[in-house]
Amino acid sequence: MSSVIYSRNKSDHNCTNVDSLMKLYYLPIMYSVIFAVGLLGNITSIAIYLAKLRPWKSSCIIMVNLALTDLLYVLSLPFLVYYYTNGESWTLGNFMCRFVRFGFHFNLYGSILFLTCLAVFRYVVLTNPLRTAQVQQKRWGILACAAVWAIAGAEIVPMLTMITMENKNNKTRCLDFASGDPALVWWYGWLLTVLGYLLPLVVVVLCYAGIARELAKGPHTHSPCRVRARRLTILILVVFVVCFLPYHVLRILRVDTRMKPESSCMVEHWVHAAYIISRPIAGLNTFFNLALYTLAGDKFKQAFLSVFHLGPWWTRFRTHLKLSQAVFSKPSNTASAERTVATDMDIQRQEI
Repeated sequence: MSSVIYSRNKSDHNCTNVDSLMKLYYLPIMYSVIFAVGLLGNITSIAIYLAKLRPWKSSCIIMVNLALTDLLYVLSLPFLVYYYTNGESWTLGNFMCRFVRFGFHFNLYGSILFLTCLAVFRYVVLTNPLRTAQVQQKRWGILACAAVWAIAGAEIVPMLTMITMENKNNKTRCLDFASGDPALVWWYGWLLTVLGYLLPLVVVVLCYAGIARELAKGPHTHSPCRVRARRLTILILVVFVVCFLPYHVLRILRVDTRMKPESSCMVEHWVHAAYIISRPIAGLNTFFNLALYTLAGDKFKQAFLSVFHLGPWWTRFRTHLKLSQAVFSKPSNTASAERTVATDMDIQRQEI
């Protein structure tokens, strides 16, 4: 096995080619799974929104646009599966190379911005209940989505000039962003990381910290509405940390090791391998987004169950669960209960 993983033609040390193995085996498998689940899930989600959940509120419009960005990304994955299983031989031309690489980054930063919009909308509704009706108007969802598409496009368009193809060993390779000219990629990568990821992350954390404080008020902190709201908060924070953070950190390290001539071959290849691992993990945000549609409110869940004729089964399950909870529930102070119900109603009003 060592003879496969290590090549001995480097002058400094035995140099691993684990990154090449990752591209040959890991990437096609991961991209195939993301494509299969993402295509079915996002087409189903969009169909449910279009057919079952009208009239739309602002949050619903944001969700549909989030699903569209995910769909754009998953539709580009078969080309990458073919490319990596074909030994990194790109035969589809310069335009398709740029389109495929563009699709990943547009989905990445579009998803970040859409999730940030949802966090801001939820924060406004929970902390300022009087503005609920205003925030839920269609025009705010349309304005938010138009801003996201414009900002994400402005962030990613410069990348089109940096994505290149390379002829090597009688093969044409479609290079990923971090494998381009390191002098150009370095400053642009940092700009994307700060403005496209870290700034939205700060906004999301601040919004959900405020939401968590509101959810902690009152005695009934474990009511179904509050539990679902907490799960939604945790889900979005998990997406930001688990999916997006490793990719941004490892992309910086990948470019940095390529810029430093003193970096050993071993270090460069292992950093590259870690960066390769992070790319499909960033794409897994499409899986979390599918869960987000369900956790964001009961209406999507009910529409989904009705499409697949699971409504009666789900109703019986929830009835049994509520009866079990009622047996162990304790009476509470009336005034505190009224405050809790009011907060739960605010949560329900801002759901889809």
